[in-house]
Amino acid sequence: MYATLLLQTDASSITGMLPFLLMFVVIYLFMIRPQMKKAKNEKKFQAEIAKGAKIVTTSGIHGKIMDIVDSDNTVIIETGAGKIKFERSAISMELSKKYSAPVAKK
Repeated sequence: MYATLLLQTDASSITGMLPFLLMFVVIYLFMIRPQMKKAKNEKKFQAEIAKGAKIVTTSGIHGKIMDIVDSDNTVIIETGAGKIKFERSAISMELSKKYSAPVAKK
């Protein structure tokens, strides 16, 4: 059955499917692949976060990591208001590296 379907296809049916194939390739290259790369980088960042780092959470709270609790994947962050317990996944970015890097003068 499949052999007869393959024999019945001609160039016009393949060229008719070409726009759909190209659309899928473009969607993959411009949407899916960058999103997967971003998720991989975020996971790597959250795994490498260390004690004493100045960070910002996804909700915008600034603080410093005081302790990392590996058993339940949480961190204790010291803020101006006190100590707060957050999930590692709630950490958005690290300020320590961003502000300690030398500024290039033009």
